[in-house]
Amino acid sequence: MDLSRREVLGTSLALLAGRVATTAVNAQEANTYGAAATGLGITSALARFLSGVRYEDLSPAAAHEAKRAVLDWVGCALAGSTHPTVSTLLATFDALGSVPVATVLGRGGRKLSLLDAPVANGQMGHVLDFDDTHLGGVILHTSTATLPALFALGEWRKSSGRDVIVSLAAAFEAGIRVGQAATSHHLGGWHLTGTLGTVAAAAGSARLIRLDEKQTTFALGIACTQAAGMQQNRGSDCKSLHAGKSAYHGVLASMLASKGFDSSPEILEGNLGFTRIYSATQQNGAITAGLGRTWMITGNGYKPYACGVVLHPLIDAMIDVSRRANLPAANVERVEVLVHPDVIRITGIDTPNSGLTSKFSANHAAAVAYIDRAAGVLQFTNERSADVDVQALRKLVQVKPDPSYRLDQAAARVRTKSGATHEVQIAHATGTVANPLSDQTLRQKFLGNAAPAIGADHARRVEEMIWRLDALGDVGDLVRACV
Repeated sequence: MDLSRREVLGTSLALLAGRVATTAVNAQEANTYGAAATGLGITSALARFLSGVRYEDLSPAAAHEAKRAVLDWVGCALAGSTHPTVSTLLATFDALGSVPVATVLGRGGRKLSLLDAPVANGQMGHVLDFDDTHLGGVILHTSTATLPALFALGEWRKSSGRDVIVSLAAAFEAGIRVGQAATSHHLGGWHLTGTLGTVAAAAGSARLIRLDEKQTTFALGIACTQAAGMQQNRGSDCKSLHAGKSAYHGVLASMLASKGFDSSPEILEGNLGFTRIYSATQQNGAITAGLGRTWMITGNGYKPYACGVVLHPLIDAMIDVSRRANLPAANVERVEVLVHPDVIRITGIDTPNSGLTSKFSANHAAAVAYIDRAAGVLQFTNERSADVDVQALRKLVQVKPDPSYRLDQAAARVRTKSGATHEVQIAHATGTVANPLSDQTLRQKFLGNAAPAIGADHARRVEEMIWRLDALGDVGDLVRACV
């Protein structure tokens, strides 16, 4: 943003922050009707920013990170395009009827409606649990909840690549900030890609179709009232459906708002608003703090492993300790892994019975990482979950919580039957902000995911288009190339 715009926004947000704590208390005391106005103006302030942000406002790092996010998500979606859950969705849409408007990735030019295509593309982008993840106070797969909506709307409207880039950045601002404000949201059992993902998708969609401040406020409200997704569904087909439905809700919310459909103007901060009913604790000032000065997308992380992101530190540790020990699993007597306590809370499936459930099993991840020295798509299949050698080593793994560890930190200790001990400490998991994947590594991951679906030469052409996304006049050209 230029200096004058920054100064005006900074002054407004500073005044807003000063009012948040006292006004919330006063509103609680004064209101007999729980949904009465608080006067905080937080939702409106966020909507004002989202509707006004331009490509030129982005930092070079933010714009580049958006390209990386598109590259990574497209690869994950193409890799997941043949998964049985996607075929089930498409067969269901056939039965229900769907107007062919928006392209389904990896399916030979298949098209669905503006609402149905985002569901299918979101499902395939998240089903392998290989998609990017933000760990900035929330665990959110922002891209897979948002890009299916932007691709559908962008193809329909012939949006430019720059519009997609700035819209994705806007989505990260909304989704991550609202998550930071709803500080105990995850502890309530919500799957954040279904809840915060809906907020992100609506923000990105609203920006892409150029809604004004009032309409964007409505879009956020329409989205929040649809937001859902339960952690109980980890390991089932529903977890990736959450991503698709977030994109669906983003499209629906933005389109309804564009026609004048309204919502509460205080859907985020209201006494019965998102942060209050989805979280036992709130920090609503986080929604507007630093808007326009920092970009949440620059804190995005990319997965080298196809499973829950909190397992990645222990996978790094087990691969490393396997190389150091250099012994078959049959020679292992005991494995001890130290992790942040949330890892056990999120991935406590000791005996997974499928590939999808194995993606949330610390025991399985540790065992397969030791045996295969890898944790890609093939390590989290039904077949690998049922492998007798993997199952035998799984039983020897003890995963212990250590409150002093960060979420991206882990340690592994392997004791062999000969009495030797091998230990590894991981300070920052591969793919996190503190230990990021390079552009070249991300490129290799993309080609490995995309080439089996669309062919190596075609995948390289798609990759080139994404790196030149800021010069693309019609994002539909990219979308239609991903088939």
